[in-house]
Amino acid sequence: QVQLVESGGGLVQPGGSLRLSCVASRTIFRGFSVAWYRQAPGKQREWVARINPGGDAYYAVSAKGRFTISRDNAENAVYLQMNSLNPEDTAVYYCKYDGGPWGQGTQVTVSS
Repeated sequence: QVQLVESGGGLVQPGGSLRLSCVASRTIFRGFSVAWYRQAPGKQREWVARINPGGDAYYAVSAKGRFTISRDNAENAVYLQMNSLNPEDTAVYYCKYDGGPWGQGTQVTVSS
């Protein structure tokens, strides 16, 4: 069973930046699209961004222009660079590849 480990979350002030990482326990990402999702307290999990095997990236409206998804197949990793963060971005962030398991998530808190 492939495991995904998200990291890079934390507490950041409004307007700040964070870079999230998602690393797989073995080579798996190369042929798959990988996506980031988030779940805020009391809300449903929502899709944030996706990158396909060729590197094309797609974003939710809330993320477009502020977040950048990237991948490093050699490192079995996918990243989410988040800029201009605001309190509405506060959530647990998860990564997932098509058909794969959910990771444990990483908490992002945007607060002054």
